[in-house]
Amino acid sequence: MNGEATLSLLMLALLLAGQWLGHHRVKPTPQCKMKILDVPQSGSLAGQTSSRNRFGQYRRTRATPVNPNSTAQGSARARMATNAAAWRSLTDTQRSGWDSLGSMMTRTDSLGQSYTLGGFAAYCSINNNNLAAGNAIVDTAPGIVTPDALTTATITLTASAFSIAYTPTPLPAGERLFSFLSPQRSSGRAFEGDYRLIAVSAAAGASPADVFSAYQARLGTPVVGNRVFVYLQRYLTGFLSGPLVTSATVA
Repeated sequence: MNGEATLSLLMLALLLAGQWLGHHRVKPTPQCKMKILDVPQSGSLAGQTSSRNRFGQYRRTRATPVNPNSTAQGSARARMATNAAAWRSLTDTQRSGWDSLGSMMTRTDSLGQSYTLGGFAAYCSINNNNLAAGNAIVDTAPGIVTPDALTTATITLTASAFSIAYTPTPLPAGERLFSFLSPQRSSGRAFEGDYRLIAVSAAAGASPADVFSAYQARLGTPVVGNRVFVYLQRYLTGFLSGPLVTSATVA
């Protein structure tokens, strides 16, 4: 067999092998997390979970989420139960109003795709924020509002102090500052995806926001050298502004 024929057979064998692998993907081992080239996917199927990060699509072995049943989790679940019960008592006209509002509220899913909310999701979104702010739930859909994001935020973070100086200050009437904070991380970390609502300011609150006691109670005393990520949003009538995201190392 000459060299040209041998090369042709080799190329055919590689092509067939590639087609076979495309239909019979190799399953990852329990310790495996592999990058893949495939259609956009998110979620779990059987024992595998598909997701993406800044490097692209990947697939990993499915893991059972941790469920510590914390006080904060219980409060969030109670809010959802309250909203579900209240939704059933609304009139058709009220639910139609929430459907209309939801069609104007845009979100982004885990694949980066935009979608709008249904009526119940819009109702929960607005009233979860209202309850977190210490305000009453509303039965009638409000007019859509988009608060401006904070202009600046300066973090003071030590083992005995944690405050956030922000502008504008004070906030306009009715507005509150929602402070979402991360657990303590390595100082070399540059990305965070786990934020907890730690503190909510008073209406028309003035800078700075002292969040040390609330943070210490939920996530522990800051340790020198660790990094904490900060995600700040302005609240108004159930709506939240775009975030101002920053971080600081414990001094």
